Amino acid sequence: MSVEIRPVMPSEKPQWAQLWHAYLDFYDTTLPLHIYDATFEALFSDNPYSPTGLLAWEGGRAVGLVHFLHHAHCWRPEGIIYLQDLYVDDRARARGTGRALIQAVYDAADARGVPGVYWLTQEFNAEARRLYDRIGTNTPFVKYTRPE
Repeated sequence: MSVEIRPVMPSEKPQWAQLWHAYLDFYDTTLPLHIYDATFEALFSDNPYSPTGLLAWEGGRAVGLVHFLHHAHCWRPEGIIYLQDLYVDDRARARGTGRALIQAVYDAADARGVPGVYWLTQEFNAEARRLYDRIGTNTPFVKYTRPE
């Protein structure tokens, strides 16, 4: 079955929320409902630095999502694209959906004249890393965050 990748529409909040909830569950994360609402609203903002959301559709069912955003970068005058969230439903994995979502981000970056795209994943995410190792370059950077 072929997959269609397209921007999330305002009427598709239930499908988007179901996938994003599953993504957050995978990372043992819960967020208050107002964060879901704010994130979904941001996907439709005119601000060029707000996130963009795409859904993967297969047979009339949303099976994957990706969020990405363009931000300034001191080493790249054109900025860079951060692929922040990527999720494919268990029933749609290993059929090219994740690759298609990442390619859609690459295509959006190219359309903006922004060749740089990066993303993070957790070390234990072996299934996704097998894909990432084929279509991206693993870097030696280690992420640190401010203590909460």
